[in-house]
Amino acid sequence: MASLFGNVLRVHQKIYEASDGLVGHRVLFGNPTLLLRTVGRKSGQSRVSALTYARDGEDWLVTASNGGAPRPPGWLANLKAAPEVEIQVGRRRVPVTARATYPEDPDYARRWALVDKVNQGRYTAYQQRTERPISVVVLSPRTA
Repeated sequence: MASLFGNVLRVHQKIYEASDGLVGHRVLFGNPTLLLRTVGRKSGQSRVSALTYARDGEDWLVTASNGGAPRPPGWLANLKAAPEVEIQVGRRRVPVTARATYPEDPDYARRWALVDKVNQGRYTAYQQRTERPISVVVLSPRTA
């Protein structure tokens, strides 16, 4: 089942990219989805990840859940190495600065509640599958 879900997500991302955001902003359960564009910290190659997001004022929030796997997704390490990235929300591209937050951050619980609500409680289920704290990544628009 996980394999089928992963394949559906990959197809969704390809459609989102191929349509330049015309199709794909909402996926499966109606979750709002953005495209996170990073650069591989080792390869130097462009990477794109489709991620469910929530809004927190001017910021976008995503989680590095990796479905509750023991290791975080590769894009998190890429963000930590080079936090100035780009997101695409629908057809709009926005330069942002990324910052991973963890449970010791005073705003973490509030942010977690926002992203978990958008994802209908699935992030809480993912956190129960792993011992690592799942980070909430804050994507703040860069000013010119």
